[in-house]
Amino acid sequence: MAATMTRSQSGSVHSPTLGDCPPRFTTPRNLDRLTLGPKVAEVAHQLGKPLMPWQRHVADVALEVDPATGLLVYREVVLLVPRQSGKTTLILALAVHRALAWGVKQNIVYTAQTRNDARKKWEDDHLPLLDHSPIGRRKPKPYRARMTNGNEALIWKQTGSMYGISASGETSGHGSTLDLGFIDEAFAQKDSRMEQAFKPAQITRPDPQVWVVSTAGKSPGSSPYLWGKVEGGRQRCADGHHQGVAYFEWSAADDMDREDPASWWATMPALGHTITEAAVRADFESMDPAEFDRAYLNRWNPNAADSVIPGAAWALAAGDAVMADPVALAVDVSPDGASAAIAAAGAAGDGFAVEIIAHGPSTDWVVGELAGIVERNKPRCVMVAAGSPATALVPAMERAGITVSVVSTTDHKTACAGLLAAVLEGRCSHRGQPELDAAVAAAARRIVGDGWLWSRRSSSVDISPLVAVGLAAWGHLTASSGADLANAVW
Repeated sequence: MAATMTRSQSGSVHSPTLGDCPPRFTTPRNLDRLTLGPKVAEVAHQLGKPLMPWQRHVADVALEVDPATGLLVYREVVLLVPRQSGKTTLILALAVHRALAWGVKQNIVYTAQTRNDARKKWEDDHLPLLDHSPIGRRKPKPYRARMTNGNEALIWKQTGSMYGISASGETSGHGSTLDLGFIDEAFAQKDSRMEQAFKPAQITRPDPQVWVVSTAGKSPGSSPYLWGKVEGGRQRCADGHHQGVAYFEWSAADDMDREDPASWWATMPALGHTITEAAVRADFESMDPAEFDRAYLNRWNPNAADSVIPGAAWALAAGDAVMADPVALAVDVSPDGASAAIAAAGAAGDGFAVEIIAHGPSTDWVVGELAGIVERNKPRCVMVAAGSPATALVPAMERAGITVSVVSTTDHKTACAGLLAAVLEGRCSHRGQPELDAAVAAAARRIVGDGWLWSRRSSSVDISPLVAVGLAAWGHLTASSGADLANAVW
């Protein structure tokens, strides 16, 4: 617990200056309290990533210690910053500090949009940063990495502390209790299920914290969980309520000109540190204005349309419908090959149901998993989209004895529109799986000729689960009707 730390080494009570980019909304620093922020800054320095002024301000405030109890003042911290501001560095520094400074075993969990997104961030960013730092180069190494799927964790030898990943629906990641939890990319959380999993696991812990970290969502309607945090945080700042929850937000006001560099300098706290004005200018010239607003000015668009598949319609389609055999299967892979999904679709009630059968990192597991599913379930068909990254797996699938149908772009456009229509008309149901829900909420579309396809480039999360269920639905309807999809009854 916090009281075991050496208070004489807690550091100055003063936060460094925020320079020319103060937060638009912030819980203020209480100078009557000591803070563990300087110790986090020391950890960041040892990681080779010294904290920028904005990161130091957040750490100093969020880790204030109550002089009466010796415990952290804030059980919840909400942080909104533009993209590429350095939140990954701050999260890792906080996690390493917590793992070592308390002197006893701490359970620390990181989550993002889906388990796959969390694993990718944890494995591709957090671990390399730690491994290549002075901490990671110590002999002997002070931690070991456990990489088993579903049980990933960094385990610190000195304290036994564990830093792992989790996903919606998992109670506390690795262990029955939780000391520190990070909900990253919170714009993709459609409800509070992750927070509801974290907080009961913290109830017996003396010094817990949950960090909700994100860039703005497309609109309040597309990110209801995060928007609720924003409204509550802004109100707390206005009311001067500074107990229990700390809130920080760097964002552009509605009347600020997105084209004016002065707006960038007033909004982006990493500008001039790790980001150059020239780089921002280049992205401004090439990006959609609404996406520039969201990514770099951290600005919400209250008038933005909801997801292509409206959230209300998708929520209404959730249920426990059971698909009748035989089902149709489909495979999709993200553009960088970092993740893949296997989906199924089959008759259910008066319509059809879709479901993600498997979704995981990389693609090396796909053919073996698919072969087992095909052997056990004898599906109607297995579909992949022409020109998609999944087509690279077709030769291996065929060598495994799997017959694959490659869907043309023309037919894929019809399939995308048909899935949307089926959801809107109440003829498609699903089980409410987090990875599919996140893909539906964030998926954008791109115009192709006289139709449209799901846009991987413009979507903010991995949409392979959505692409896969659409292709599976296509396969189900085509195979069950014995006709081309264009003639099938959606």
